[in-house]
Amino acid sequence: MTLRADTPPTTAKVRRFSTAQRWVHRTTAALMGVCVATAACLYVPQLAELVGRRDLLVTVHQWSGLALPVPVLAALASRAFRADLGRLNRFGPHDRTWLRAALHRDKRPASRPAAKFNAGQKLYAAWIAGATLVMLATGLMMWFTHLTPLLWRTSATFVHDWLALTIGIVLAGHIGMALADPESRRGMRTGKVSRDWADREHPLWRP
Repeated sequence: MTLRADTPPTTAKVRRFSTAQRWVHRTTAALMGVCVATAACLYVPQLAELVGRRDLLVTVHQWSGLALPVPVLAALASRAFRADLGRLNRFGPHDRTWLRAALHRDKRPASRPAAKFNAGQKLYAAWIAGATLVMLATGLMMWFTHLTPLLWRTSATFVHDWLALTIGIVLAGHIGMALADPESRRGMRTGKVSRDWADREHPLWRP
């Protein structure tokens, strides 16, 4: 039996993220937002003058940065979260096809095959995880000044400051991509997405 051409899209929903996964994303996003906001207030003179209370900002920045890995570590108790970590860490031939299409700005769904996560999401996850660890390490060197030589602290400050700027740019891109895809945001907010969206954007995903 074939479907008529004017058959409306299905409204069926599929589960994309568990409650634990959604809370990890929200908590991590909130902590990252605090880190970025306090860093801006510490480094932009106009914001520093407007907000004041530099010592408080430093303390909030330090502790929110130190807490960044906690949601992810706690979520390792979730089987669904561990399964998604495995998916994010696997890069297959279809991901290379997706990247080639993205580089050539080919937006046809057929040219961008993706499983639960596309190649762009995998690269972003790997990059932000590595950047967070580097920021944590350099931040600790700057915090506990008596534990490392001056040269290490100077180098750590340089890396921390410039990587913070890069993270801010990448996060802006991530937020922009999310704003352009309401269904993806709905999946992170409610845990479910439409079957039509899943089949179109992630045709290799079999929920």
